[in-house]
Amino acid sequence: MQATEWIVRGIPEGVRSGPGDGLPFILRVLLAQRGITAEDELDSFLRPRLQDLCDPFEIPEMEAAVQRLLRAVDEGEPVCIFGDYDVDGITSVTILRAVLSSYGLDPQTFIPVRGEEGYGLSDAAVERCLAGGVKPSLLITVDCGTASGPQIERLSGRGIDVIVVDHHEPGEAGRPPAVAVVNPKLGEDYGYLCSAGVVFKLAHALLKTRRLEEVDLRDFLDLVAVATIADIVPLVGENRLLVRHGLRRLPGTSNLGLRALMEVSGMNGRATSADVGFRIGPRINAAGRMDSPEDALAILMTDSEKTAGSLAAQLDDYNRQRQKHEQEMYEEALAQLEEEFDEDKDAVIVVGSRGWHPGVVGIAASRLMRYYHKPAFVVSFDEGGLGKGSGRSIEGVSLVEAIDACRPVLVAGGGHHMAAGISLHEDRLGEFRKAFSEFVLTRTSAEERRPRIHVDAEVSFGELSLDFLRSYELLQPFGSGNPQPVFMSREVWLTESPRRLKNRHLRLSLRQGVQERDAMYFGAADRELPDPPWDVAFTIDRNFFRGRTSLQVSVRDIRSAER
Repeated sequence: MQATEWIVRGIPEGVRSGPGDGLPFILRVLLAQRGITAEDELDSFLRPRLQDLCDPFEIPEMEAAVQRLLRAVDEGEPVCIFGDYDVDGITSVTILRAVLSSYGLDPQTFIPVRGEEGYGLSDAAVERCLAGGVKPSLLITVDCGTASGPQIERLSGRGIDVIVVDHHEPGEAGRPPAVAVVNPKLGEDYGYLCSAGVVFKLAHALLKTRRLEEVDLRDFLDLVAVATIADIVPLVGENRLLVRHGLRRLPGTSNLGLRALMEVSGMNGRATSADVGFRIGPRINAAGRMDSPEDALAILMTDSEKTAGSLAAQLDDYNRQRQKHEQEMYEEALAQLEEEFDEDKDAVIVVGSRGWHPGVVGIAASRLMRYYHKPAFVVSFDEGGLGKGSGRSIEGVSLVEAIDACRPVLVAGGGHHMAAGISLHEDRLGEFRKAFSEFVLTRTSAEERRPRIHVDAEVSFGELSLDFLRSYELLQPFGSGNPQPVFMSREVWLTESPRRLKNRHLRLSLRQGVQERDAMYFGAADRELPDPPWDVAFTIDRNFFRGRTSLQVSVRDIRSAER
């Protein structure tokens, strides 16, 4: 494994005498490191208010979308909402259907089956969508559609208008020929929103144009928060505001499906970004990964507690199946890499096999990327040799640009800079690996590809109190764009041998001076640790156990102490 470079941030200038004098010093340091220094910025960051939401009509083509939707309402048109199978797509369909139903429409909903129909507005998915029920005169895509120009053109030729509500990058052909494309990526602002956030803005625009007293947008904040966290979009700007308020509402949610998912996942009445990211999100995603996305949609739309409980148990079972497939794939991928991968020389990871479940290739790619700190693609090939793959990247390597550079050897590809999907034939896997490697090697240096950990502040074990934790928690919610602060402590010793737990974790009993702390080092059971004393980089969280609150230390990295 490559040695991780520690980058310890200094204390920004002016923190000791700047604004926020009433705040704890460590909090002022962490805020300043995030560029929050002015008094008005401090207030809006620490206490974001819903009244500060911007005008939804600032998003491109919002007016055209609203007018076309209201026409559908006035004329009672048959409408279909077509969404993706992940958390963002499922929640987007749920929110938009609820809002349009309040206006008197009865929209059909459609979610493609991942394994059979692929991502988004594929030809196979469109045909199945139109084969069932009443033919819609208006189709609204959510969390997909921006790069589906040919499909939208064909729908238009069949007399079906299309509104795209999305947040993905446009394809090479640019804007698709839809009635409206409500996508911040086609404008200059709000590009950080996930699709559920864009749907929320669309709902806001509809209500500003034609008010409905019975609709309270705050009722959808929990769903928007779940989507925003699960889709790993930056928690900046309005995303931070929406997630902050959505997480507050989540423990008391009126959505029976969310309530059942919180119960089955053991959230015990609390809701943090980590709870959503590791408990709720994976269970909703698991339905799509196991080719049963309708169950995920059904749980969020049901008005029956019994149905919600039954579906929550089913999604929990899907998640266990997903974990089993993922672990088997991960171990087989590691075995492949032992034979054909040189960690010191190879810049990328590209593995593939027949028999791998296509629904979990992205999770396996993410684990390989984190383990080796290299951009990774994992591909599942069907019996005909056509592969569907998913990639995850490291800082500084755009998968969107990489896919564009590798298009001659691909059937298709697209997505985000840090996470993307591809299709290719089995006999071209080696060509893709070579082309992808050449792209990375020509765009980055060895130093730029080296793993790094950014340490926000040095603290002693003696400072780690619940008061310290309360100050630090004002920075929440944490996630992409507002990362959880990483602290470090020096000259740390072990008080007993590390204990290896299930799931490859380590429990450590640590001592700094006379202060002792228990800590978890997740996924480190096979790691070779240096001899103490250590410098330890870690994050902190609030832990609830048997009615007792404590401060939990989660180790991020360990190195030999540098005196």
